[in-house]
Amino acid sequence: QVQLVESGGGLAQAGGSLRLSCAASGRTSSIMAMGWFRQAPGKEREFVAAISTRGGHPDYADPMKGRFTITRDGAKNAVSLQMDNLTPEDTAVYYCAAGSSTSVVRFRPPYRGQGTQVTVSS
Repeated sequence: QVQLVESGGGLAQAGGSLRLSCAASGRTSSIMAMGWFRQAPGKEREFVAAISTRGGHPDYADPMKGRFTITRDGAKNAVSLQMDNLTPEDTAVYYCAAGSSTSVVRFRPPYRGQGTQVTVSS
């Protein structure tokens, strides 16, 4: 099994920034990609971004392009999400996810963290 623990999040004002981090432990040899998705109250889960632990171009959902940046620390099995120019529509619980590829993380991640709340005020 793989355990994912998120940190960061909290409250920000519109136009502000927040940074999320996620560390993986356990059977990390099965992880080839990590990423994030989010879920707002009453809405479906939404993919945010993913990145291969071996490098390569990150995968972003269109609304996040240019505002969010995902980075990885392969040696530490960790990933971070820098969120800039936040809007109230970014308010959601953000979940770290991991899987065998960025596509798996995007559509059907087998591993997920407990989530961290991000609230953006107007």
